[in-house]
Formats: sequence, structure tokens, C-alpha cells
Amino acid sequence: MRNLLDFLTKYHHWFVFILLEVASGVLLFQYNSYHGSVWSSSANAMVGKVNQWESNIFAYFHLSRVNEELSQRNFYLERQVTQLRRLYGDVTKDTTDLERKGLEFLSQYEVIPAKVVDNTVHKSENLMTIDKGRKDGVEVDMGVACGNGVVGVVYLVGDHYSVVIPALNASSSRISCCIRGRGYFGYLHWYGGDPSVAYVEDVPRHAKFKLGEYVETSGFSSIFPSGVLVGKIEQAYNSRDGLSYKLKVRLSTDFSCVRDVCVISDKSIAERAALMQAARDSISVKQK
Repeated sequence: MRNLLDFLTKYHHWFVFILLEVASGVLLFQYNSYHGSVWSSSANAMVGKVNQWESNIFAYFHLSRVNEELSQRNFYLERQVTQLRRLYGDVTKDTTDLERKGLEFLSQYEVIPAKVVDNTVHKSENLMTIDKGRKDGVEVDMGVACGNGVVGVVYLVGDHYSVVIPALNASSSRISCCIRGRGYFGYLHWYGGDPSVAYVEDVPRHAKFKLGEYVETSGFSSIFPSGVLVGKIEQAYNSRDGLSYKLKVRLSTDFSCVRDVCVISDKSIAERAALMQAARDSISVKQK
């Protein structure tokens, strides 16, 4: 207590000075309209600036969540647009029934949001790691997409992380694709090099298409539903045997900066896989 009194006695003139400054400021701004308006404007401007900084900081730290939501939303919208396009094209049928079937089809799958934590694009055997695993519902052979289109297929699954074989894998990635609105299908293959370009092979020779048309997943496999965007046709070549086309496709997904992805959980995959395995077992038994 004595130390406090000594401190106050030693520096009392500073406390008196501060008190007088505050009192003079209050009298100046409270009883002079001009000075009061200047103070009010300055204070409001400062408060507004602080609020803006706070808002910017808050928005920055929530960008990750926003990107995740946008990625999921874009994926769902792309699928819905595909279904609506098919409904519109088939005008001779009952549109109410078609819409119901389209919505039933969309309800067959759900997506598991994930983030890419490791990725390569310039190797011949590129791999990708995401931060969701078995405990999040991810399983081997599930498709992975982002808001812009196809990404790859789940290859290995841990409790909390999974390894994905992206479309940019020269030896292990073959995704069934078709030309949008045409029905002709083939398989997506990447040869290495440019990570923005891949090729759709085995497109039938009688197929009719135009450069600039879109390529999307065909839905013929149990990995991806139909209609997930793959890319746009840039060039067409004859295959080596001359019996089919090879299409150069500009990929819609930018693999060099992909961050937020969706793992596609199709509820009908298990049933289709079981039926396919049963068919294979039946054929093998008959052959014996």
C-alpha cells in the first residue's frame, strides 16, 4: 500500500494532466457543435473501418468452408442440369413422370465433402490424398469429383485419409465417358505431359459429333453416375487400326489447383456389384 501511495505521489502531476485533458476534450466536443460533428464523423469512420477489417478477417478464415459448400453445390447443379436437359429433349413423353424418375435417380447417391491434402500432376503415375476415410463413409472404388467435373477414383482407404487415382494417371485410370447428347461412349485416358488434356478412346467409327461438344461420364460403370462433366472435345483422330476415333479433350478440372472435392457415395453400387459378381460366378460354374 505504501508503494502505491509513493507511486501516486511521485507521478500525481501526470494523472492531473490526463484528467484535465479528458475534461477539456469532453467540454470541447460536447458544447461546440462543429467540433462535435467532426468528432462524430471521425469516430464513425474509424468504427466503420474497424468493422470492415473484422469482416474481412472473418471472411478470410471462412473461405475454406465457403469453397467446400460451393464445390458441393456446383456438383449438384451440374447433375440437375443434366437431368433437366434430358427431360427437355424427350418432349413426347409424360414430363411429370420423367421429372419424378429424374429426381429418384438423383436421390440414389450422396456426396462426402473432402479436401485434397497431397497431389501431383507432372508424374506419369499421379496420386492424390484426401482428408476423409473409412470412418467418414469413404470406400474403395467410389468416384471423386469437384465443382468443375471428374477428379478420379478412390484406390486405398484408411480411417481418416484416402488415396485417389486421379484421371491424370497414365496406367491405372480408365473412366467410361460419352459425348453429351450423342450417346457414343469411350474411355478416358491420359498419356502424361500436359495435365489439362486427356483422350477419349474407342469411340465408334460411325459416331457423329462436333468439335467443341462436351464429354461427360456415361454412367455405365458402378463408379460415377452419368452426366458428370469431363471436358470439351478439341480434336478428333483415327485410331491406329482405323476402326474407331480418339478424341482430344480439354479437361474441365484444373488438377494443378483442385482443393475441395466430393466423394460420390452411390447407394445402388453395392447391389449392382453383387449382381455382377453373381453373374460372373454363374458363368464360371457353367463353363466348368
